[in-house]
This record gives sequence, structure tokens and C-alpha cells, in this order.
Amino acid sequence: MNTKNIHNTIKRISYQIYENNFKEKDLVLAGVKENGLILAKRIKKELEIISDLNIILISLKVDKKDPTKDVIMSNSSFIYEKKSVIVIDDVLNTGSTLIYAVKKFLYFKVKKIQTAVLVNRNHKNFPIKGDFKGISLSTSIKENIDVRFGNQEGVYLS
Repeated sequence: MNTKNIHNTIKRISYQIYENNFKEKDLVLAGVKENGLILAKRIKKELEIISDLNIILISLKVDKKDPTKDVIMSNSSFIYEKKSVIVIDDVLNTGSTLIYAVKKFLYFKVKKIQTAVLVNRNHKNFPIKGDFKGISLSTSIKENIDVRFGNQEGVYLS
């Protein structure tokens, strides 16, 4: 994927998110640092153009090497109550990062939790799926997906 493909994919994901949440007043976008947060910011920008939703952007810090460590949220818990939450990351590989990020929201009385990813690799070890996904790639476990934002923006398979 090049810059144009990524932009078009983010636009499509944003429309899908809006279609599934158009009755909401508030929508929480929770981006997993670093690339998931960048993706969440771009989705927020698109949603602000196409909808009148009140978008609340937060960041989640998940230790990808040891996701059992506490997930750190950028905002206090009261803003999640009775709201729909979308947890966003760049790549869904085994599912460990997303499932631990989603688990953090289970301690609050949220309305619903959905997930969005730019790339779905189909190597899941956990029962989690991308509700909104850019592309699905059937790759070998030895291959690596590198998502770059900014300079040399693109999705690279190596």
C-alpha cells in the first residue's frame, strides 16, 4: 500500500465506522501507540468531516513484548461510561495486543467495543477480530508487515 491507498483505506474504514455508529452521540477512538494512535488520529479527522459525532481520542500504551503488563490509558475512566469504543491498531497479527487493549475497557460500563486495523494478517492466537479492516493478507508467520506513516509512508511486506 502506498500513501494514496492508505488514505483511501482510512476513508473507507471511517465511513464503515460511521455507518455502524451513526446513532451515537459520542464515540471513543482508542489508538494503540504508536502507529495505532496515528491511524486513530487520521480516522478521527475523516469522521469529523463526514459526521457530527463527538469524537473522543485517547491513546493506549501496550507493551507488545509483554502485553500482560498494565495497559496505560491517556484519559480518566469516566469518559468511557455508556459510550461506544473503537480500539485501533495498525496490524492485527496474533491478536495479543488488541485483546489486552480491549480487556482494559471491560472494567468500565461501556456501551460496546469494536476494533479497527489497517492490516489483518490472519495469524490469530486469541479470539479477537478486526471489525473494521483495511486489507487482509495471508502471509507466512516468518514474513513481517511494516506500516510506516510519514516519510516513506506505506505498508511493506518483508
